[in-house]
Amino acid sequence: MSNIVYAFLGGLLLGIATVGYLYINGRVAGISGLLAQIINPSKDIFKGSAFWFIAGLIITPFIYGYFFQPEIEIKANMFALILAGLLVGFGTRLGSGCTSGHGICGMSRLSKRSMIATAVFMFAGMLTVYIVRHVLG
Repeated sequence: MSNIVYAFLGGLLLGIATVGYLYINGRVAGISGLLAQIINPSKDIFKGSAFWFIAGLIITPFIYGYFFQPEIEIKANMFALILAGLLVGFGTRLGSGCTSGHGICGMSRLSKRSMIATAVFMFAGMLTVYIVRHVLG
């Protein structure tokens, strides 16, 4: 299968999961919001869908790896990866949501705030790649 087919199927699965989550729970499937529900639970975290949704996101790569055994080589500096993860976490709180909440769920609902946030995410990503490759690298 070509990369285009994988991208199409991935997008299709994201769309189905997003619509399904919204239909079943009446809420958008923003990952940072779901993670916040687990970190600061107001009720038993195992009763809500947030825990199981996040658990599925964590477990699925292991299942895939078990059956397909892809060769994965991480060349990035571990400190840089941890720092990047912390900065992304800070940014999701600052931006009132993450790329899944704004980019997938918010834009599909034609939210102006989400369209602006997604444009900022994309610009920041492009700027970061430019700096890392052409200024630092």
